[in-house]
Amino acid sequence: MMSVTPIPALSDNYIWLLRQDTSQSVCVVDPGEAAPVIELLERESLTLDTIIITHHHHDHTGGLSELVKRYSPRVVGPANTAIEGINEPVEHGDEVRIMGRLFSVIATPGHTLDHVSYFTPGIPPLLFCGDTMFCGGCGRLFEGTPEQMQVSLQTLAELPEDTLVFAAHEYTQANLIFARAADPDNEDVRYALQECEKARALNRPTLPSTIGRELKINPYLRVGTNSVRQAVGNQGANDNDLATFTTLREWKNRF
Repeated sequence: MMSVTPIPALSDNYIWLLRQDTSQSVCVVDPGEAAPVIELLERESLTLDTIIITHHHHDHTGGLSELVKRYSPRVVGPANTAIEGINEPVEHGDEVRIMGRLFSVIATPGHTLDHVSYFTPGIPPLLFCGDTMFCGGCGRLFEGTPEQMQVSLQTLAELPEDTLVFAAHEYTQANLIFARAADPDNEDVRYALQECEKARALNRPTLPSTIGRELKINPYLRVGTNSVRQAVGNQGANDNDLATFTTLREWKNRF
């Protein structure tokens, strides 16, 4: 059984630590800074075997060079990037074995052009999606197009509904407040926001989510519904799903 532990980093990042059963060898995903990873490894006498990178932004790679220098791990990351330290470049369709489980690499451009996500169909299925899909939201479009991001999200949404979704940021509360405006008829959003507020009041993570849950509460996956389309119509074009998605993402930028 693989366990996944959040390591809080920076202001709102999670570095995910993967561990198979009681093995002392571990993997971390998107180390935005090194210090919290080193502290946990030393405290629990763990060995950093692998680092997974989803994209090049500094809050996902800022700790990479120090961790590589200190531990010399295997570093898996996107092939079409300028990230220094990757020694196992991967691209869409590749498969990599990490902590005993086989992960599929899925190209998910939109937030950045080099963005990839990692999915393993074990029990339970796990998805590490960086800044592509958040609980109740999606990443800003820094490099890609709305169409690229929509396709990326639709690809992830087709994964099994029980897939655990490990996003890289604690953005859930802000996303659901926006989702309440963007999908005003959705009672699932209201309930999810209540649960999120309870968790955050106790300083607990709101992640992981699941694909099934995101299909119910994430407005970017619901652009074909009357509730979202009507709300978006007050902000801009909503003639089709892509136009609705584009307006929705622009609305969130200024919300």
